[in-house]
Amino acid sequence: MSAGAPTAARDAALLRVFFGESDRVGGRPAAEALLSAAHDAGLAGATLFRGSLGFGADSVLHQPHPFRLSGDLPVVLEVVDEQQRIDAFVEQLGRLLPGGGLVTVERVNVLRQAQGRGSGP
Repeated sequence: MSAGAPTAARDAALLRVFFGESDRVGGRPAAEALLSAAHDAGLAGATLFRGSLGFGADSVLHQPHPFRLSGDLPVVLEVVDEQQRIDAFVEQLGRLLPGGGLVTVERVNVLRQAQGRGSGP
């Protein structure tokens, strides 16, 4: 951690949504739709990660192919905010991804946070 005024740790929640890059939500790529929904919900922060290799419940190995422009690589959306705001967004996820994805939530301690537009943890 860099030098600066210490801040008190705050309880928060970390939401992770695992899905494939070929997944769609209302005709849009799921990654775009979910990140947009998190932003519209005013959550404190979200990041999308594109995996280089992975497999899910179907045990199919998802990996890049040299002669294909797109595939179905794993994607993870991570969101951090207060527990009740994450819980509300999880309910929205049920409507956005009715049949897919893996969703996990865990308690985290936010040690430091840049101030921004969100009313997060």
